[in-house]
Amino acid sequence: MGYRVGLFISPHLRLYNERISIHGVSATDAELVAAFERIEAARGSITLTYFEFSTLAALDLFARARVDFAVLEVGLGGRLDATNIVDADVAAVCSIGLDHTDWLGNSLESIGAEKAGIFRANRPAVLGAAEMPVAVHERIAAIGARAIVFGRDFDARATASGFEFRYGERLWRDLPPLGLRGDRQVNNAATALATLIAGGFDGNLRHELIAKALASTVVPGRFQIIEREAEWILDVAHNAPAAAALADNLQARVPAGRTIAVCGILGDKDVAAIVAALSATVDEWILVTLDGPRAIDAAALAARLPADARIVGEYGTVASGCAAAAARAVAGDRVVVFGSFLIVGPALTWLGL
Repeated sequence: MGYRVGLFISPHLRLYNERISIHGVSATDAELVAAFERIEAARGSITLTYFEFSTLAALDLFARARVDFAVLEVGLGGRLDATNIVDADVAAVCSIGLDHTDWLGNSLESIGAEKAGIFRANRPAVLGAAEMPVAVHERIAAIGARAIVFGRDFDARATASGFEFRYGERLWRDLPPLGLRGDRQVNNAATALATLIAGGFDGNLRHELIAKALASTVVPGRFQIIEREAEWILDVAHNAPAAAALADNLQARVPAGRTIAVCGILGDKDVAAIVAALSATVDEWILVTLDGPRAIDAAALAARLPADARIVGEYGTVASGCAAAAARAVAGDRVVVFGSFLIVGPALTWLGL
């Protein structure tokens, strides 16, 4: 719509700079270093985590660039996340799955309560799924936020030529196919549009602008398809809902040959649920050990797979796992790399992208 927009996301796939962008351009090394130096000079004796430094750097750069709008992706949970120092004009929770259970609790209700901590009194609380934990609605009611709920206040449905979107009495028909693949992206697009409208940011939002934006939106690592002799699909799916969405997308795109999975998952994830969502779709498994203290090694990951899973390799790095998959795959096969940002980023590098 012609506004200057700052975007803060996490984690990054390859370069830290990806986390902070202004008007679609990633922050430079010099800009980031200058922001960190300003934070370091101001913090005094206050200790800051990696993510707190990141969040403050984003807000510092956005303020200096005088952005019209800042879009902040919550890093973990919500209530205690660093981004929650901002009293957002509008906040959205897209979906809730078992994730970061060590920090957020081991039930959807406890996780929902944490995520609902981003909502504010008398401001819109957009829910991107019709079914949400009771705790989410209880939080909205307790603080007096305004619930905007998918399936009730807004909706979307896929059509033969694209999709259509409804918000209250408004209806946009004949929107084109999304740049992001997968049926569930229609829900996500609807949630994004509902957030703009609920927040009152839709003054000059027109059909042609929506169509152009959604058709051109691409997010690396979200069902990213790379055409080689054997097709490669990269997806950061690292919780059960995301794995189920990946499985749906894979089943809608049946290959002529085998599906070979290159999989790496962090130890604090619901490995059993992630693997169960994809077990019917994957013919062969190649398991890899990710970098970092939260990683579990390939052998431990293998122990969590179903007994009938066909494991054809266990490797200590993503690169070696990708090389093994490339050696096995022939024309008509597909290689699906999934389970974490920490596998998709190195896979992109290995593929030379």
